Amino acid sequence: MRKIWFATSNKGKLIEVQERFSHLGIEVEQLIAPYPEIQADTLDEVVEDGLKFLWKEYSRPLMIDDSGLFLDDREGFPGVYSAYVLHTLGCQGILDLMHSDTERQAHFKCCAGYIDESGNVHIARGRVDGSISKEERGTTGFGFDPIFMPEGHARVFAEMTLEEKNKMSHRSRAFDKLAGMMELKKD
Repeated sequence: MRKIWFATSNKGKLIEVQERFSHLGIEVEQLIAPYPEIQADTLDEVVEDGLKFLWKEYSRPLMIDDSGLFLDDREGFPGVYSAYVLHTLGCQGILDLMHSDTERQAHFKCCAGYIDESGNVHIARGRVDGSISKEERGTTGFGFDPIFMPEGHARVFAEMTLEEKNKMSHRSRAFDKLAGMMELKKD
């Protein structure tokens, strides 16, 4: 079985990515390797910079990702600052910010990156549209899952099983594309 390292300290992300790659015969191993996350305007910039930093440290193929929640009527806030906003304000802080909003459209974006054995960077993106619920719900998932309801669904991500979420999530879409790139490269 082929093995690839995924640099993340987030167990939820690790489990989601392991599930996406297992059907391809690729074992995803966690690499606990802190890397600086630059303050940038796009997820792509954060991922590319992180991959190059980790390549200098480890010189081996590996993957990272950066994801963000983008509130459509708030000019994309929190976007690339989603992790900071989650840790400082939490889901309830987003709900408080939007308490009187009638337009609650939002989307999640994920930028997944892979640096191959030659040091070449490969980037894939995924997006899922939806809205912000009026309250936190559910007990599964992580991050903003308790308040994000994907388009066409009455449940938030935190009310879904991992399998249900992975059929539509921004992360699964990005990593599916990345897996396709890795499979093409293998031939």
